[in-house]
Amino acid sequence: MNASAANASNTPAGGPYQAIVIGGSSGAIDVLNVLLPRLPVGLRAAVIVLLHLPRDRRSLLVDIFRTRCALPVQEAEDQQLIQRGHLYFAPPDYHLLIDNGPRLALSVDAPLHFSRPSIDVLFESAADGYGDKLVGVLLSGANDDGAAGLAAIHAAGGYTIVQDPASASMPTMPEAALARFSGRTPGQTPHQTPGKIPAPHVLTPEAIAARFIQLHAQRLL
Repeated sequence: MNASAANASNTPAGGPYQAIVIGGSSGAIDVLNVLLPRLPVGLRAAVIVLLHLPRDRRSLLVDIFRTRCALPVQEAEDQQLIQRGHLYFAPPDYHLLIDNGPRLALSVDAPLHFSRPSIDVLFESAADGYGDKLVGVLLSGANDDGAAGLAAIHAAGGYTIVQDPASASMPTMPEAALARFSGRTPGQTPHQTPGKIPAPHVLTPEAIAARFIQLHAQRLL
């Protein structure tokens, strides 16, 4: 299956979307520098970003992106009401979940995939909370965290995007997600094995940013 065929199989069906969840690890900060400053004023969805971060130091992501983004930017707090058009970053050493409200919730449960915060924890709880009103984006990273969570978003009817592994400095994470959709093993190219279920959009960082703008223009974000 080539990228064009994969993209055609995942056209918007839910929408208008109420939230975008973005997960990544090694190499993802460079992608965020492409995506987040291009998020338009008037975005109708909340944006929730989770990166694997060192547990023993304060995150600088809010400081970095507050001056680069048009949206209000803040670090997620426990039981914080989620506001559309706001950008939230997961803090270090806590799992971040979506709770009823919708609200953000922090947890000190055991690490998953050796990570706390875990992308799977966020994505799976967001799929439960938002259903088909959710966009899930998985970026560069060095392990398979996020693959199960993105599949949960897809199963709930959400709109799923995976960074093109060829554009990722660490392709393991996007490859693991695509393998879950296609039934292939990580490292195989998408056309080597017929897809078991419709695949997510496979896009470069620039194309992901353009897709956000397109969905906003269509009043879906």
